[in-house]
Amino acid sequence: MNPNASQPLSPLQPKADNRWFTFLVADRCFAVDVSLVSEVLRNAALSRVPLAAPALAGLLNLRGRIVPVIDLRIRFGFSTYDRDKPRTNVVVEYCNEWYSLLVDDLLDVVTLEPHEMGTPSSERGNPQIDAVSGVLAAADSLIHFLDLERVFQPLLTSKTRGLAVG
Repeated sequence: MNPNASQPLSPLQPKADNRWFTFLVADRCFAVDVSLVSEVLRNAALSRVPLAAPALAGLLNLRGRIVPVIDLRIRFGFSTYDRDKPRTNVVVEYCNEWYSLLVDDLLDVVTLEPHEMGTPSSERGNPQIDAVSGVLAAADSLIHFLDLERVFQPLLTSKTRGLAVG
């Protein structure tokens, strides 16, 4: 069990090993704390959810556990992906729940010091950067560090909004 998964962590909080799991979405590099990544699946079968938020690509049955799959291309407002090309599910544990981030490609696990990271611009209304809590100019790309709470929050809000009775 992941000790960091029971409570939200800011992506810029110092970690014991400062390791980040990096991946591509729409040719942009993103990173999450490697300690939150449970597993990686390629070409997993998804079950569609009628009337779900557009970014909810479906549900994944992972050894009997139902895992919501978040399409990061749609969540961040990027163009859609060719359905014939394979994509990858990065399963993360956050607040004792599993979620899958649907990404275009995997990169690497990198070690970075928190003091190397900068803060993003303050445009919180822009879906392409509202979940980014840090950035780093690497040699060949800009790495965007994701705050998982901000990634999931709009989806959880839209989920509960439709459940109101009255």
